[in-house]
Amino acid sequence: MTIRRQRVGKGADMAKGQPRHHHRPAALIVLAGLSLLLVQQGLLAAPPEGGEPVDWVNPLIGTGETNARWLFFASACRPFGMVSLSPDMEMNGTWKTGYLYHKQTVRGFSHVHAWQLGGIPVMPTTGPMRGPEGSDVYGSRYSHDTEIVHPGYHRITLDDYAIQVELTSTNRVGFHRWRFCRSGPAHILFDLGTQCGPADMSDALARRVSPTELEGYVTNAPTRRRPKPCTIYFVARFDRPFDAFGGWQGTSGLQEGNELKGKGCGAFVRFAPAVDDVIQMKLAISYVSTDQARKNLQAELPHWDFDRVRRESRQVWNDWLGRIEVHGGTPQQRTRFYTDLWHVLLGRHMTSDVDGKYCDMTGPKPVIRQIPFGPDGEPQYAHFNSDAFWTTFWNINVVWSLAYPDITRQWVNFLVDMYKDGGLIPRGPSGHN
Repeated sequence: MTIRRQRVGKGADMAKGQPRHHHRPAALIVLAGLSLLLVQQGLLAAPPEGGEPVDWVNPLIGTGETNARWLFFASACRPFGMVSLSPDMEMNGTWKTGYLYHKQTVRGFSHVHAWQLGGIPVMPTTGPMRGPEGSDVYGSRYSHDTEIVHPGYHRITLDDYAIQVELTSTNRVGFHRWRFCRSGPAHILFDLGTQCGPADMSDALARRVSPTELEGYVTNAPTRRRPKPCTIYFVARFDRPFDAFGGWQGTSGLQEGNELKGKGCGAFVRFAPAVDDVIQMKLAISYVSTDQARKNLQAELPHWDFDRVRRESRQVWNDWLGRIEVHGGTPQQRTRFYTDLWHVLLGRHMTSDVDGKYCDMTGPKPVIRQIPFGPDGEPQYAHFNSDAFWTTFWNINVVWSLAYPDITRQWVNFLVDMYKDGGLIPRGPSGHN
């Protein structure tokens, strides 16, 4: 087994939104002992001739009925990305929620699948606007026959609406591309008030900013493991003007106006696409404010080239996964290894913005703070969510330190910041509390 050592620096590229480029050193470190351990566990395998590590990842492993979890799967996501965008087949609860391979209905596409956090589900539909009736009604059937899933990309067809959905992302921006296979009214639903995974939404807001832009937030109510509420802000921008904006409150009828707010709040925008029309949406998030979400959007995704972002996301994943080369074994073992490594880089998510701002929730009130800048004028590291550190000294901590030392450095600085802010090192930080 060989590990390509990463040049350790300030980590500003990742902190501001672009993971540090992985330089190829002249020498490789060979870890014979670790190789022997992995051989004994049946995990070592050789890269295919002409293939790449990202091609060995099977994101669908672990999405069955017995062991699926809200935070386990995120197809349109970068390594440690703030946005973790993917289809949801079940919405309520920590276990057996999110993407479930055996379920037949897509209920929405949420942008946050994290430890004790969820939120901002979006659902494109055609025909009547059915948002207040809930995802049991407006959900759509789909088929795995027309589905494609890779690290950083997901394509799925909503059969009930004849819409082909494609998803990709940068670190803090989810990118949607919808192809409408039939004409007629189309409604993009923002079911902001619905439960997403482990958290109820205690408050939500959607506001029309312009004919092509919405902004708002969702507030995750406290959970048993996250004692304080956590607000996630968003800005959604479309590549063409929508024809109408409206919303609902709970199961009540339609509401008009430029702003909708409160528990159970939902919103929609209406289009009138022709057959084969394509509509795109970029949705950026922040734990600080809508202005910060807009700043993340402008910094990371100022253009509308979906295929470019998809290619870049694939390259980012390939660079990160390619830090470890394995030899020997079977194709099945190779797939298991790189899929597990994908999860090592997927399950924790940044919570600081592109400029290093973050929301400190350790005290009685939220406080906006700033990660220090390096000599290059960029944040020196990022902040993260994490599902605690139970037994991670056996696996994740070791892998990070050997193959991704800059991630370990950033995590240490993040934990020190939380100690400075709140007086304790967290066991499982979620939304900075």
